[in-house]
Amino acid sequence: MSSTPAPASTTLPDDRLAGVRTLGEQLPRLMRVIHAVKAQATEGRDRAALVLLFPLTRLGPLRQGALAEQVHADPSTVSRHVAALIERGLVQRVADATDGRASLLVVTDAGRAALEQLRAEREAHLSRVTADWSAEDLRTLASLFGRLVDDLAASLPTEPTAVPAAPSPEESS
Repeated sequence: MSSTPAPASTTLPDDRLAGVRTLGEQLPRLMRVIHAVKAQATEGRDRAALVLLFPLTRLGPLRQGALAEQVHADPSTVSRHVAALIERGLVQRVADATDGRASLLVVTDAGRAALEQLRAEREAHLSRVTADWSAEDLRTLASLFGRLVDDLAASLPTEPTAVPAAPSPEESS
């Protein structure tokens, strides 16, 4: 006897199955569009590195390994991005008072300014994209999208504390 779960198509009512299938088709589309938007917006800067400023600002100083866990990224990728942020003066390493062998990453004033610029660009773009949406539609999407992200994060095979329970305003903009 096998303990493999039955396919969703045999266990879900038809109305839920249709919704799950539509979501399953839309998520990859969303990921491709986000990739295209990010590629277009990157012109002349390492946007992936800049995104690391969000958790560092929200959570405070972090060790590099903890930052990699927070963003669900490979430590070597985070290391490369952190090096770029340090080189640009957006992040600095400081000694960890609890462990002299370790260092913490701290956002500098220049890093906070870069983060504010990135946030303003995101908000301006999303404002243009949703200009004809009602405030209620925008609130509903933000709420449901946050819920989806939380549930997806909780389904990852990592500790649930690695992802904040609710998106902060700067990340949801």
